Amino acid sequence: MGKVFTITEGLENMGALKTGGQGSVYKGRRQGEIITAVKLLPTPIYSESHDDKNFIDFQNEVAKLKKVNEVPNPHVVTILNSGITDTGNFPYIEMEFIEGYDLGELLLPPNDPVFTVKETIKIAEQLSNALAHCHGVDVKHGDIKSNNIKFNQKTGNYVLLDFGLAIMSDEQRRTSLRHAGAIEFMAPEQNEGKMLFQTDVYSFGIIIYELLAGIVPFPLEDRGETARNKVMVSHMETPPPDILTLRQKNIPASWSQEKMNHEMLVPGWLISMVYKCLEKNPEHRFANGMELHEYIALNSTLTAKKEESSGDTNFLLQEQNQKHLIEKDELQKSLLKYQHLLKQKDQEIEELKSNLLYNDGELRQMKGRSNYSAPVTHSNKRGVSQSSFIALLLVTALLAAFSAYSLFSNRENRVADKVSSLPVNTTPATNENRDEIIKEEVNYTPLDTPEPAQENIPVEPVAETESKPVEENKDTVAKEPISELVASSGNNAIVKYKVSVSRAYFHDEPDEGTRRSAYLIPSPDTITPLEEKNGFIYIIFINHLGQTSRGWIQKKDLASID
Repeated sequence: MGKVFTITEGLENMGALKTGGQGSVYKGRRQGEIITAVKLLPTPIYSESHDDKNFIDFQNEVAKLKKVNEVPNPHVVTILNSGITDTGNFPYIEMEFIEGYDLGELLLPPNDPVFTVKETIKIAEQLSNALAHCHGVDVKHGDIKSNNIKFNQKTGNYVLLDFGLAIMSDEQRRTSLRHAGAIEFMAPEQNEGKMLFQTDVYSFGIIIYELLAGIVPFPLEDRGETARNKVMVSHMETPPPDILTLRQKNIPASWSQEKMNHEMLVPGWLISMVYKCLEKNPEHRFANGMELHEYIALNSTLTAKKEESSGDTNFLLQEQNQKHLIEKDELQKSLLKYQHLLKQKDQEIEELKSNLLYNDGELRQMKGRSNYSAPVTHSNKRGVSQSSFIALLLVTALLAAFSAYSLFSNRENRVADKVSSLPVNTTPATNENRDEIIKEEVNYTPLDTPEPAQENIPVEPVAETESKPVEENKDTVAKEPISELVASSGNNAIVKYKVSVSRAYFHDEPDEGTRRSAYLIPSPDTITPLEEKNGFIYIIFINHLGQTSRGWIQKKDLASID
């Protein structure tokens, strides 16, 4: 059972509210049912005389503290009295009792782990106002933390409490902070026992950071000395983690998506203010509560005006958004419809491909047949009509090819008959007497028959070249005398040949050095020599297009036909 202190006459001790390194707070009741909060300091004062240094320091700090209430402020707790307890000689200060929860309690379940942006700005305005009020009368709080800020249920304001450190001496303050202070909220210079206006600004920044992120920048893992030292070093050396990243992580899952998105839109000036408050060097922070409050008041007012002016715009945007949602649903329905139609078209395309493959197979089977029989009808109506049309075209092409082939064969036979009817000299012909042997000329006129498809007519040997199909055109040949077409083979029998190599090249003269690029390829057709000399024979060849090639071909590239 805890000790029961008799505080002073007319002030009843109703029990402890909380205890800490800087002292204990008790609930007191004055005569007339007035409820107050009493702060007891841990260091007793045994002599209320000017010879006791602790008593003198206490009196001086209390005198400064009383200036805070000379001008009432709704965000600073009212200090009612101070003195020495009758029991234990502990110095105390008596303050008004605020009904409500402190910020530390409001951050615990079942409450949300983070505050809304609007409520955070409200707390920043009221707490900075309290600091400006205290700093204006040269009072430094020194122990600003979430547990020392209460929400007044009667007024709806946030109130700064517990000026316990403010009335301690520097030595008492240093000892108290080292062993029992809220190290998570302490500025780097407090580790050396210093307390500046910027010290309160730093602790203020930690509180706003905690409200936005749901956690302090350097949390205390346990109450051990090692953990405290780790946090202390972090305050001095480590930059604070990103606020928005932690806010995104700790934002309540119970909030709607719209609220989540809205609450992530933390004003840039608020984020910048927090980071400026948390500068390691006190000179880089806001100089005092007045400067801090002025900055917040200016920017929060601008933010409020922007929100007010954008109210109508937001309403219009919401209406447009609703329309867009309806349009989106309609477009999705249309998309599903078109996807279904596309699927049907794909199936039809697959059916057409199948029909084409079937018809292609039929056409391949009909190639090379002289007698055409109609293909078996298909169950697919479109496939039958297409197949019949292609077959009709094929028959027409075959008939045209056959006619052309007949014409060309007759032409070649007529030329061969003329050549074979010419007299043959039994002695080798020379360049001088060649024209004397044959005097008759053969004029060649090309047919006007259009070129038939090669796959439908017999293949004739063609004089091929790498750059052009024939070396000489038909007009030139038609004008030259037939005397050059006749060759002496040593007897009256004309021997016929076939090409026996892959390429039998033409030569200008019966000499290997005069080879041309034109050549004949193997085919069923025969070649009639007109002259033979030096292992070469002289021929004239007319292909199925009516084009003529002539010249000397090596006899070794040919095979005689018995």
